[in-house]
Amino acid sequence: MTGHLTSKSDVYSFGVMLLEILTGRRSMDKKRPSGEQNLVMWARPYLADKRKIYQLVDPRLELNYSIKGVQKVSQLACNCLSRDTKSRPTMDEVVKVLTPLQDLNDFAILSYHSRLSQQGRRKKKADRTHQIANHSRNIRDSPLNTGKQHCK
Repeated sequence: MTGHLTSKSDVYSFGVMLLEILTGRRSMDKKRPSGEQNLVMWARPYLADKRKIYQLVDPRLELNYSIKGVQKVSQLACNCLSRDTKSRPTMDEVVKVLTPLQDLNDFAILSYHSRLSQQGRRKKKADRTHQIANHSRNIRDSPLNTGKQHCK
């Protein structure tokens, strides 16, 4: 950390902004518990594990988000926030990752309703309360989640 503004420090700042968008939280929030006041420090463990990234998503989105989009944005944020400045992407690379995301339509809520339909066919009397409680586990265990991301 030199204190000088560079293109790589801009990329880091962009990573912070991506986290703010993903989580609906401010980068620094003194009103939160001590371990959650610094957004980047709080988010790093979640970014490092694809099965945990959905715990970062702003709950106010109520499943109205793209599953692949969350995965791509969280990995991009992770890369932008790399402690090693040389490992951070360029802004051109950031744009290349973000551009195709606007066309994604694999919304979590659609996945949720699809699972409900499949379960309803298999079981006529499914316990809806149990399904809702298991939804986050279902997304976590989805084949789209392959475990650890490389976020340092």
